[in-house]
Amino acid sequence: MDITKHYSFFDPVVEALKLLGGSGTNQEILEKVIQITKLSDEEIEVLHLDGPRTKVDYSIAWAKTYLKNFGVLENSQRGVWSLTEKGMREQLPDKEEINAFVRNLAVSQEPDSGDENQLPTETGNEDAEEWIEKLTEVMLSITPEGFERLCQRIFREKGFVKVEVIGRSGDGGVDGTGILKIGLVTFKVFFQCKRYKGSVSSSEIRDFRGAMSGRADKGIFLTTGRFTKGAKTEAERDGAESIDLIDGTELCTLLRELKLGVETEENVVVNDDWFKEFK
Repeated sequence: MDITKHYSFFDPVVEALKLLGGSGTNQEILEKVIQITKLSDEEIEVLHLDGPRTKVDYSIAWAKTYLKNFGVLENSQRGVWSLTEKGMREQLPDKEEINAFVRNLAVSQEPDSGDENQLPTETGNEDAEEWIEKLTEVMLSITPEGFERLCQRIFREKGFVKVEVIGRSGDGGVDGTGILKIGLVTFKVFFQCKRYKGSVSSSEIRDFRGAMSGRADKGIFLTTGRFTKGAKTEAERDGAESIDLIDGTELCTLLRELKLGVETEENVVVNDDWFKEFK
């Protein structure tokens, strides 16, 4: 299949949601679609432009947007997609009919560029917008130390206390620590944050686990890039401390959710000035 074309994923997205019980998060849909289509590791790893998204993730995002405008999907502000009654009951028509229907929604105020992945802005897509690429560029422009402080701010905003950045002291690959209290239970968390353009490998996950082993209850690895399939498998390996992974797309979503350097009006706007303190 052509992973660069959104319409290649129309049927797999609908099938994935049916297998997920009718609804799912972006990550759940992505993983299920990969499973359904039996994409190779090489296809899964191909980046869209310079990342952090892969071509597969980007094409699936557009597929969901087209299917939403066609009336078979809907999504909540929390990023959960679900099948509509139409999506549950009716079989999808061919891709040409879906594409034509969606393009005709906005009796084009702008000339059609001819790009198969270009959707009229009037349809209000948020999932496949360019703001993620823009925000990633901004984060890549700040210093490594600034990125560590940005992650520290995120942890504090999410309710962690005693969040400290270890930084260049190089504590075995641990960049920072924090405490999370849930009810009467307290968890000590170690985190590592990598301002990467590419992918984090399984060896880096192993090194991080080795550094935190016996010293923390939980590990969190954040990156502006993405994680290889091997890294994801290693993070969830049976018998080892579990490590939560936050890739570049999830990191951007977190910043938008927390309204840190991201302003949501009719469109998502990245505020470059907000990031100057981290440079």
